[in-house]
Amino acid sequence: MSNLARLLEDSARRFPDRVAVVLGDTRLTYAQVDGAANQVANLLVSRGIEPGDKVALSCPNLPYFPIVYYGILKAGATVVPLNVLLKGREIAYHLADSDAKAYFCFQGTPELPIGREGHTGFEQAAECEHFFVITADPAAPSPIEGTETLGAALQGQPPTFGTVDVDDDDTAVILYTSGTTGQPKGAELRHRNMRDNALAGADLFGADAERPDTYLCVLPLFHSFGQTVIMNGGFAFGGTVVMLPRFEAGPALALMQRERVTFFAGVPTMYWGLLGALAEAGDAIDVDTLAATLRVAVAGGASLPVEVHKDVQAKFGVTILEGYGLSETSPVASFSRYGEPVRVGSIGVPIPGVEMRLLQADSWDDVPDGPDAVGEIAIKGHNIMKGYYGRPEATAEVIRDGWFRSGDLARRDEDGWYYIVDRSKDMIIRGGYNVYPREVEEVLMTHPDVSLAAVIGVPDESHGEEVKAVVIRAEGSTLTEDELVAWGREQMAGYKYPRVVEFVDALPMTATGKILKRELS
Repeated sequence: MSNLARLLEDSARRFPDRVAVVLGDTRLTYAQVDGAANQVANLLVSRGIEPGDKVALSCPNLPYFPIVYYGILKAGATVVPLNVLLKGREIAYHLADSDAKAYFCFQGTPELPIGREGHTGFEQAAECEHFFVITADPAAPSPIEGTETLGAALQGQPPTFGTVDVDDDDTAVILYTSGTTGQPKGAELRHRNMRDNALAGADLFGADAERPDTYLCVLPLFHSFGQTVIMNGGFAFGGTVVMLPRFEAGPALALMQRERVTFFAGVPTMYWGLLGALAEAGDAIDVDTLAATLRVAVAGGASLPVEVHKDVQAKFGVTILEGYGLSETSPVASFSRYGEPVRVGSIGVPIPGVEMRLLQADSWDDVPDGPDAVGEIAIKGHNIMKGYYGRPEATAEVIRDGWFRSGDLARRDEDGWYYIVDRSKDMIIRGGYNVYPREVEEVLMTHPDVSLAAVIGVPDESHGEEVKAVVIRAEGSTLTEDELVAWGREQMAGYKYPRVVEFVDALPMTATGKILKRELS
C-alpha cells in the first residue's frame, strides 16, 4: 500500500455502509466519501493534472475536505492544504511558492471569509491553471464571477477511479511551516511519512476496526495534527469523524454527548474551554454519559496545565495523553503511553519506529547525560519529511544523516520520558497555532508609520500566549494601538496579528544590531 488514499479505499471496501463523516444532520458512508473522492480524481485527470502536480486546498472541517484531499491523492498529485484564516497576500504566496496548478477553495462564511467576492487572494488564484470554488450548496452558483464551482465541475464525473500507483517516497502532502527568518516553508511529506505516522498513532491509542472510534474533529484538518491523528488515523481503522467547522466549547460538548464520541484530540485551550462550558451547561449535559463514552483524550500544541489535567480526569473520567511533534515530523514524534500513568508535563516517549536524542546547541553531538541536561530535540524515523520544497539549503540546516533538528529544547528523565524546557526559536504558540515573529514583523514593517518592530509572545490566560508588537513609530507619526491592530487584522491571518501593541522610542540591541527580545515584555 503506497498511495495514502488507500487508507480510505481499504475501509470503503471493508465497511462500505459504515458512517465515515458526520456534519450536523449529514451522514456520509465510506462508500459515499470514496465515490466522491473518485469523482474529484477523475475531474483532475480530465483537466490535465498529472502525478506529482501540486493542488492546493482551502477548506474548514467539512466533508469536502477529505473528499478533495483523497481525490487529489488518488490522481497521484500532491495536496497543499492551506490555513483557512490566511489573507490574500498569504494565499498568493503559498500558491506561487508551491507551484500549485489547481486550487480548491471553500466559498467562506462571515467567520471564515475565504472565497468571498473581493478577496484579494482570488486575483492570484486565477493564475492557477484550474480554480474551483467549493460552495456550501453544491447546486449554488459561484459567488465569484467567472469561476467554476466544484459542484458544477463534478457533474458527469464517474464515481469509480483507478488510484494512481506512487512510490513510497513520492510527496503526498506539502504542509507550510515557518521559521524565525524568512517566509513560510513547505515541508514535503512522503506517502510513507503520512501513512506510517497515522497507523502508528492509531495503534498507539488502541484503535480497532471491529470496535471503531467516533472522533470529534475540532482540530483544523489543514493542520498536521488533525490530518494525521483524526482524519487519516480514523479512516484507517474505519472510524466515524464528527466534524465541527469552528471550535466552540458548548456545541462541542453537545456533539460529544449526541454522537457518543470516544476520541477527542485538542490543544490545551480547547480542554480549558470544555471545562468552562461543562460548568455552565448544568443538566443539559449528562456528565456520566460523557465519562462512560470517552475512551481517549490527547493533547498537543502546547504544555497542558496541571490543573486542567486533574479537572478533565475528575469530570470526564479520562487521562489526557500529551504528545509532541511538528509539521516536519508528520507530525507525531512522541506521546504518553496509553494505559500507563500520566507524567504531567511530559511529552512522553518516542512512538514506535521513531528515535529522539538531545543535541548540543552548536553541534550535532549529544549533550552529556545527567538529570539536569538540556539539549535540542533531534528526531529520526519514518515520520521525517523529505525536505523543504525548493529549499535545499534550509533542508540541509535541519536534517543530517536522517536526523531532524526541531529547534525545541528539552530534558529527559531516567526512564526516557521527555519534557519540553523552552523553544530555541522565537516561535509563539497562540491557542495551538504557531506564530513566527519574523513573519509578523516583516508585515508590520510595510506600514508607512512603522519604523521598527519586534514581536514577542506574552502570557495570556485564554490562548496560552498572545502576540505583542513593540513598535517604534516613524518620525512625526501619531499612529495609535487600535489603528495598528485594525490594520494588522486586515493584513494577516486571525491568529497572527498582534492584539497588544506598545510604542517605544528605542529597542534594546546587541552591539551587532540584533534586538534583545529577552529584555522585552
